[in-house]
Amino acid sequence: MSGSLGLTLAHPSGKTGRSMRMSTLLRDPLDVGAIPGGRKTVFLIAVLLVGAVFVVGASRWPEGHLVHESFERLGVGLIFICIFGRTWCSLYIGGRKNSELVTTGPYSVCRNPLYAFSILGAAGVGAQLGSITITAAAGMIAWVVFLMVVIQEEKHLISVHGDAYRDYLKRVPRFLPRLSRWRNVDVIEVLLPRVTMTFVDSCVFLLAMPIAEAFEYLQDSGVIPVLFRLP
Repeated sequence: MSGSLGLTLAHPSGKTGRSMRMSTLLRDPLDVGAIPGGRKTVFLIAVLLVGAVFVVGASRWPEGHLVHESFERLGVGLIFICIFGRTWCSLYIGGRKNSELVTTGPYSVCRNPLYAFSILGAAGVGAQLGSITITAAAGMIAWVVFLMVVIQEEKHLISVHGDAYRDYLKRVPRFLPRLSRWRNVDVIEVLLPRVTMTFVDSCVFLLAMPIAEAFEYLQDSGVIPVLFRLP
């Protein structure tokens, strides 16, 4: 449908049937608790590895070098795309994932756009060190972690939505958008608290910028040793 998009605001504490159905929700994509079983250990190990790289790793190109600065700027762009992309997705899915099958807007071209934007944000975090290798590694680690989450979620959503979700699985890719399938609606009901929460949670990615700068300063000052440099 090609009309202009209208928004209807709703609050999750309302008395409507839809609001009641929305009370049973899957966790936010950034919630560690959403990762099942021992896979949570993989996630925590991945976080520790990325943290270790921030502390004792550095780019092959020093701060001020064209490549280093270019990747930092690219990372900033990816982080802002992540923040606004996740917030945009939340307009459609916020509070609905476990109660209804959302297949419009960003969910018409990608089954997991919230996760896809989070992967871009993770790559943006890695790019703050000015390294091609670290940028790619951060994005890949995030992709593996979210893939594990998605596989479990798909089993759950099949049990909830049945054949409708099986058909959705066949038509729409997991992460890489198929833009030719874009489909929208004229009006969507927005749970403003959920959208706000997603925006605030996504802004955590911005912390990577001052943290990376702080560690680079400490490394340049000799306070923290640089154990390895990556291109």
